[in-house]
Amino acid sequence: MIAKIQEIIEQQIRPALQSDGGDIELIDVEDGIVKVRLVGACSHCPSSAMTLYQGVEKMLMDKVPEVKGIEQVW
Repeated sequence: MIAKIQEIIEQQIRPALQSDGGDIELIDVEDGIVKVRLVGACSHCPSSAMTLYQGVEKMLMDKVPEVKGIEQVW
């Protein structure tokens, strides 16, 4: 499951975030909760919560049924 999540982040999510000056790091997956860190422009963007939950979380939950949610770590 971690490999599938990492692949989705690298191929689909990261390029979109990098085009806006940000990035995302996969920190861990624990009991279906994906822990990520937003960096660069994304770390202080007022829209980062929307990006995280309505973008990243939704995509991961759609593509990996075992994902129950996402959590941002600092």
